[in-house]
Amino acid sequence: MKKIVLAYSGGLDTTFCALHLSKELGYEVHAVLVNTGGFSEEELTDIEERAKGLGVASFKTLHVMDTYYNEVIKYLVFGNVLKNQTYPLSVSAERILQAKSLAEYAKSIGAKAVAHGSTGAGNDQVRFDMIFQTIVPDIEIVTPIRDLKLSRAEEIEYLKKHGVSMNFEKAAYSINKGIWGTSVGGKETLTSSDYLPEEAWPTQATETEPLELILSFEQGELKGVDGKKYDDSVEAIQALQAMAAPYGIGRDIHVGDTIIGIKGRVGFEAAAPLIIIKGHQLLEKHTLTKWQLFWKNQLAEFYGNHLHEGHYLDPVMRNMEEFMASTQTYVTGEVRVLLQPFRFTLLGITSNHDLMSNKFGSYGEMNKGYTAEDVKGFTRILGNQTSIFHKVNSDND
Repeated sequence: MKKIVLAYSGGLDTTFCALHLSKELGYEVHAVLVNTGGFSEEELTDIEERAKGLGVASFKTLHVMDTYYNEVIKYLVFGNVLKNQTYPLSVSAERILQAKSLAEYAKSIGAKAVAHGSTGAGNDQVRFDMIFQTIVPDIEIVTPIRDLKLSRAEEIEYLKKHGVSMNFEKAAYSINKGIWGTSVGGKETLTSSDYLPEEAWPTQATETEPLELILSFEQGELKGVDGKKYDDSVEAIQALQAMAAPYGIGRDIHVGDTIIGIKGRVGFEAAAPLIIIKGHQLLEKHTLTKWQLFWKNQLAEFYGNHLHEGHYLDPVMRNMEEFMASTQTYVTGEVRVLLQPFRFTLLGITSNHDLMSNKFGSYGEMNKGYTAEDVKGFTRILGNQTSIFHKVNSDND
């Protein structure tokens, strides 16, 4: 039988694919879960057992959290990347690493095909296909759900017919978990008006008492949470997520333009990513110059959009990463954050590199680095061309 590597998460779509690929298409299915930080050990064990119960030839978990952080997340933080000023690219970013890891694994076992459970109406199909066609161009790409144009109801009916038991009520929502956030899609996100019910969110809001904590950044990377230092930024992100998620922080619905040209909605839960990005952005406002901020914002917007649309392997991405990394030399300091139910507040920062130093004056009150005559001369030169334009044209009216 022909070997096929299946991107497997244990959800409805990939469960259907595992069964369909072997029973209907005759493949030797090698299920691979690429763990980007969203699963506990218990969940991974349960997913493996269920995969083997479907008759797969093998099951493999690839732990890529550190790679995911170092190759993708770090630069999303450096760029303060939020798609449409809202969404931290929770799924977009992890799909890139998942596809890259799957392609490399497929090569290593000599697979003749790779499969994913994307539908024909979303972004993931493009991201997976683009990565696969670049890294493993000679391997066949198989997409049962897209090819058969299946609805979730039809998938559930097929699995029930073949005696597969799972929580089909929960399967009504498509949930993708990762260290950089969890996406939630369901019948409500297919509309423009409905909001996700409380039970659809992976983490319930249980905390009610306000909590103030300190985030410690070193050259743009989160290295400490509330006094505890971490050598590994992945652990720092997970620690912050554990503290903030029970407040219901980071929930939202993103509305965006898909790669294939239609509008789409997706719910997401990303407490740590949003707090980290906003905290990092505040620290940068204090430690970077005006033109560093300006040009980094321009590049970061493009970087986020290019990654979102699956162009991670474009060499221009490496160029932009080098620029963004070079801006982080002095982005070191602490950010005070107040957590409250369903919101957080950035209280302020402390940094040895704070450019708002009162040694040079206090905004709106006192200057120490220049005289009144300096300002008068500066203002005359600064506005000279505008003044000339209006004088020339008023004289000719």
